[in-house]
Amino acid sequence: MAIAKSEKNGIVIIKIERERLDSLIASELKTELLLTVDGGANKILIDLSDVKYADSSGLGALLFGLRQVQNIGGQMNLYGASKKVMNLTKIARLEDRLINYENKNEALENFVSL
Repeated sequence: MAIAKSEKNGIVIIKIERERLDSLIASELKTELLLTVDGGANKILIDLSDVKYADSSGLGALLFGLRQVQNIGGQMNLYGASKKVMNLTKIARLEDRLINYENKNEALENFVSL
């Protein structure tokens, strides 16, 4: 498995444990996000601190998760994304939707009360 899941203060943390968020991982991430949202989670934090590279399928998986959680009135944040990963979100003009925080505590503190 390339993904680990934990919970802190009602926020589900999904950690990508690979250096590449690409087509090999994207389907697993989509499945995990769907199961998490279907399980009732409305606050999800994606830990990208190990990820050094992402492609369009990885970005698509993140957007899929964002849509799923927003459909139930929830929130999804990112943290630890590398400059290369954030450049991809900028190229796709998604940096305002996929919010990245530099550290875990800051990311956890920026969830709104739902």
